[in-house]
Amino acid sequence: MLHRAKLLTSGFLYLIFLQTQAQDSLSVKRNVPMDSTHAAHDRLRLFSGREPVDLLDIGGWIIGKRGSRQNDTALMKVGRAYVSVLPTAEYTLQTGFAVSVGGNVAFLTSASKNENISNVLTSLNYSLKRQFFIPMQANVWTKNNRYNINTDWIFSIFPQKTYGLGGYTTMQDGYPIDYHQVRLNQTLFKTISPKFYLGIGYNFEYYWNISQSIYPSDSLTDWTKYGFRKTSVSSGPTLNLLYDERRNPINPFPGNYARVAFRSNFTFLGADNDWASLLIDLRKYIHFPTNSNNTLAFWSHDLFTLYGKPPYLNLPYTACDEYANLGRGYVQGRYRGANLVYLESEYRYRITSNGLIGGVVFVNAQSYTGTENNQFQTILPGWGFGLRIKFNKFSNTNACLDYGWGINGSHGIFANLGEVF
Repeated sequence: MLHRAKLLTSGFLYLIFLQTQAQDSLSVKRNVPMDSTHAAHDRLRLFSGREPVDLLDIGGWIIGKRGSRQNDTALMKVGRAYVSVLPTAEYTLQTGFAVSVGGNVAFLTSASKNENISNVLTSLNYSLKRQFFIPMQANVWTKNNRYNINTDWIFSIFPQKTYGLGGYTTMQDGYPIDYHQVRLNQTLFKTISPKFYLGIGYNFEYYWNISQSIYPSDSLTDWTKYGFRKTSVSSGPTLNLLYDERRNPINPFPGNYARVAFRSNFTFLGADNDWASLLIDLRKYIHFPTNSNNTLAFWSHDLFTLYGKPPYLNLPYTACDEYANLGRGYVQGRYRGANLVYLESEYRYRITSNGLIGGVVFVNAQSYTGTENNQFQTILPGWGFGLRIKFNKFSNTNACLDYGWGINGSHGIFANLGEVF
């Protein structure tokens, strides 16, 4: 899954062939002869210059297509799709060893000066843990940012572990669970003032073939005590307020983002229970130092159960955000509770002046309440560092590979096609 971790260990030469042959949107020039002087100049430009460079430029140099791509990277063209495709082998905390093909598409829907960049992300994934999943997230802006169409869909068969409720669970508390899932979340935002939007939507989630494997078999798990069912349905409308200064959510530049979403679920619409939740998602991006291209980013993702009893699989948990990035340092679903408060800060910096290679350092903390009261129990920190490689300079997409740590020996690889937040 794009948001679940892609380790770039294979498929690179195929990727270069695929993109250089398929993306006429990148204005590829074919078969320009290259002598040794030109080759030396290209090497200098690619590895030590200030002109923006990405993996496709490197691939073009490898296969002998000198000067293969245009350099007006700040000007995306209306009507062109800027595609990044990534076949990979991967090893992550969530999936173990897996293979996938994923990609994103960035585009503009009009020539309006300040129109936000639209993007669509999807992937096809299979792991040796028998996990199979196809997510699709889209963020499409219409002319003059008048409307924003936000899509979050997924189909998954995803055996994993659950560890119980609250912040005091241990790794030894984990046991296998399995389920099939369909999630269809759709929101339409309307501009009510510059950068401020009001949205209505509908969230539908259906889980079936749910099972938990308990050893010994007579153990009474938190899930059993909470209310275990072999199927689970959540269904209901959402009301959203959005403030968004980001022009490109794939790799945000300085600005602010704030979203408040009220989600309701009703039995008359097919839900198992009547319940409601409130999401508060806040992000801030600043240049640091001021005159540099480095970014200091902050993220707060807080999710509260307002009333009712959400299904166990719909309770807030580690990596429960739309792109499953929350809580680097811990496996998905490591912690779960009725309410979640989350904070993260990340520093993104260039290593090469042409933007080809960069790095990040990050620190985060999550806290959950139990189900018997609303008291937050403990703070669960995570931290780590990562590498960024410019995958597509037109959409400013980075291939992101991070290593994160948590407490009690938790650690592993986390990665994305596009920034974490």
